[in-house]
Amino acid sequence: MFSGIIETIATLTSVERKGTNVTFTFKSKFTSELKIDQSVAHNGVCLTLVEIVGDEYKVTAIEETLRLTNLGKLTIGDKVNFERCIRLNDRLDGHIVQGHVDGIAKVLTVADRDGSWEYEIELAADFTDINGHSPEKLIIHKGSITINGTSLTVTHIKNRKFGVAIIPYTYEHTNFHTLKVGDLVNIELDVLGKYVARLST
Repeated sequence: MFSGIIETIATLTSVERKGTNVTFTFKSKFTSELKIDQSVAHNGVCLTLVEIVGDEYKVTAIEETLRLTNLGKLTIGDKVNFERCIRLNDRLDGHIVQGHVDGIAKVLTVADRDGSWEYEIELAADFTDINGHSPEKLIIHKGSITINGTSLTVTHIKNRKFGVAIIPYTYEHTNFHTLKVGDLVNIELDVLGKYVARLST
């Protein structure tokens, strides 16, 4: 379980393919504090640490994860948002995030608002229905959404397009400052909304 509050940015240093799986090696300032079998979110994707060597660590993504997220498109040097799982006595500063990405979306616009940044995002055409509901029905104005693992508030929604606004701190301390028009981002819809949708079917 995560909160969507990004701790740092990790840098991809190696990609190894074995069958349909991919093992990623990352470098992070928190590597010395990690342990094998720990869950860490990378761009909002919950992955298990399988090896630690010096200041680098490895995680493995299966075919399903690569298909539903932007991890399969990472290249050496790319930076991902990094968050360790929350502890029971922590404050929940963001919202409840599972690290289970529902699908990807495309960045349509990036606007500098003289102190903040606004992004318009469009759900991918193959973004699957959630519990029989179209995914855009689970996105609400002023509701929570997770983009690349970052807990954000929806500023507007129309059909499959929605907006979010980023304060300077978030812009500088996540990989949002690297995003450009056309980039793909990972989306996790609000888990509470998904449960409500499930109960209503």
